[in-house]
Amino acid sequence: MGQGIAEMLASKGLEVIIIEQSEERLDYGKQMIEVSLDKQIEKWALTKAEKKLIMNRIEPSLGYDKLAGCELVIETITEDLDSKKEIFKKIDKICGAHVILASNTSTLSLTELASVTGNPDRVIGMHFIYPVFKIDLVEIVRGLKTSEDTFARTKHFVEEIIRKKGVMVFESPGFVTTRLICLFINEALHVLEEGVASAEDIDSAMRIGYSFQHGPFEMCDRFGLDSVLAALERMFREYGELKYRPSIVLKKMVRAGHLGVKSGAGFFKYDMDGDRIG
Repeated sequence: MGQGIAEMLASKGLEVIIIEQSEERLDYGKQMIEVSLDKQIEKWALTKAEKKLIMNRIEPSLGYDKLAGCELVIETITEDLDSKKEIFKKIDKICGAHVILASNTSTLSLTELASVTGNPDRVIGMHFIYPVFKIDLVEIVRGLKTSEDTFARTKHFVEEIIRKKGVMVFESPGFVTTRLICLFINEALHVLEEGVASAEDIDSAMRIGYSFQHGPFEMCDRFGLDSVLAALERMFREYGELKYRPSIVLKKMVRAGHLGVKSGAGFFKYDMDGDRIG
């Protein structure tokens, strides 16, 4: 998600700093952004000159100090609350009080993340949908102490600067998109478990019958089976309702390492570029 967000922002003409934990991860992130841009060139959606401009706007870094000059910081690390808290503690000390601190979390509490900062009013959620470049939607999530000014500035950034639709959401596990899509995927898993239809036929039914771009199983593969499982488990803990209890099929596949596109195999198989091959 971090790579996708960085690519999208740079393509809009914005200067972007990417922070990573190691040179290897920085090199990999930059390489994957180049792969994505090259695919667009192959489809005549981008020129080589435009690619060069986009790459020149992205500055990789291992240190947090460079964030001091930013107007907006978007955290996109793994969905682990303690790790995210550590990040917010660091950036809160470096960034001035006027800087918006946003998280791309899909299930965690913005209020709890904000609690470790000295200015909880400037913490907000910006939940982008994968693939970031193609999906023109951002959930703007307000924590308990998010100020009106922070919300207004974030909404302006989303709708006027990067030209996406901003949907205002009050803090709730899963927000709108994750909550509904994970239930959709989980129910499809139950249908598969019961032997009602194959994964391929369930996907075809929803894709053709209801004009979904991808069926629930291909969606799950693209989100990452481990990410879907983690989201369902968090919502199950928070809401305590059985409808959020993850399917045993999902648990088995994650334990087996079949994580979807990222591992090359999930409910379907994928090549190195993430294109489906079986």
